[in-house]
Amino acid sequence: MRKLKNLLAALGGALTLNILHETLKNKAAYMPRVDLLGEEAIQKTLHQFDTTIEDKPTLYKATLAADIVGNTLYYSMIGMGGREHLWKRAIFYGLSAGVGAVVLPKPLGLNPKPVTKNTKTQVLTIAYYLTGGLATGLILNAITEDEE
Repeated sequence: MRKLKNLLAALGGALTLNILHETLKNKAAYMPRVDLLGEEAIQKTLHQFDTTIEDKPTLYKATLAADIVGNTLYYSMIGMGGREHLWKRAIFYGLSAGVGAVVLPKPLGLNPKPVTKNTKTQVLTIAYYLTGGLATGLILNAITEDEE
């Protein structure tokens, strides 16, 4: 039951992150475009298998699905361990994902511009992932209140 709760809370955090991003991505030129980074990553991965996704709506949906699954699995680690350090893990994993989103694209051969245009874009990218981590922590805190 604990693993299921971790996954459900993490799904809530991943959805929070994606809803935040999708709602704000076109509001200003400096907004992070994590979706563009994800689309590039999917295309580069598929290229290794001699294929790509040519249809933009299909690429968008595939990217969104991959983001939700990947972030759910990542945020599920927040629930590992006792409740004592839940908030430390939520902050750590959220900040780590955000910093990783900013610093890892270039070494991974991806265009970092969608998340590194300027300092505001970088801070917002980190804040989005932190928000996902904190949402996971809030959900976990609520659904595991009776444990331990």
